[in-house]
Amino acid sequence: MVPTCRVAAMYRYPVKGLSPQATRHADLASGGFFPGDRLYAVENGSSGFDEAAPAHLPKAQFLSLMQCPALALIASRYNEPDRTLTLRRNGEAVHGDLATPAGRELIADFLARHLPAGDLRGPLRLLAAPDGFRFTDSRRGFVSVVNLASVAALEDWVSGPVDPLRLRANLYVEGWPAFAELDLVGRTLAFASGARLKVIKRIQRCTGADVDPRTGRRDLHIPRTLMVQLDHADCGIYCEVLTSGRIDEGERFMVEPAESPDPAAEPR
Repeated sequence: MVPTCRVAAMYRYPVKGLSPQATRHADLASGGFFPGDRLYAVENGSSGFDEAAPAHLPKAQFLSLMQCPALALIASRYNEPDRTLTLRRNGEAVHGDLATPAGRELIADFLARHLPAGDLRGPLRLLAAPDGFRFTDSRRGFVSVVNLASVAALEDWVSGPVDPLRLRANLYVEGWPAFAELDLVGRTLAFASGARLKVIKRIQRCTGADVDPRTGRRDLHIPRTLMVQLDHADCGIYCEVLTSGRIDEGERFMVEPAESPDPAAEPR
């Protein structure tokens, strides 16, 4: 039996690859995205992204910690009501109105000046997600969940602290045994508020998790450690929203019982 859990923390990442922003609650819509998450991405050289016909692209097409660890050193803050983004680095700040081409270009220019030239594959361009689209890593299952007990196990294996934000999840939960979440694919998480999330798949970790989000140093080997210890690089799960509802920080939830097979459907 999987024990009851609670939501320890929630984050959104308004611009893919940039700073996380904590939130105390999230209003989830059936089939929808985590609110305010991956609304924008920074194209690292030509990606072929078509705003008129948006399609999922590999994360390598955009700026991320996986390819550009120094991105962690640029502090960002997105203000949703007026769609402005503030970036800060080395005492310099820039404020861009992401609703305008000029504002998006201002942000891209700042990033290009403050990131190592060797990490840039071409001109940077800040892209806005069209309606009904987000720059998520997953094609399906847009709410990411990380089990803090799994992070604690990683700390034991690397003999040091592991900032959970290395894993860039939307929900950080506590109450499950380490890596118990990996066995929940196909199961449904039911929250006290009425929201329900179906676990779609495991999250396979990339080398972006090797980067310390506070220092920008690639100082751990998270996927490699997972492979050595578990024979796979999975840590965390992707979920899709089945039933709309508000999730609050601290809210408890449970895993619904697995559906029993229909005896009438079994071959005789």
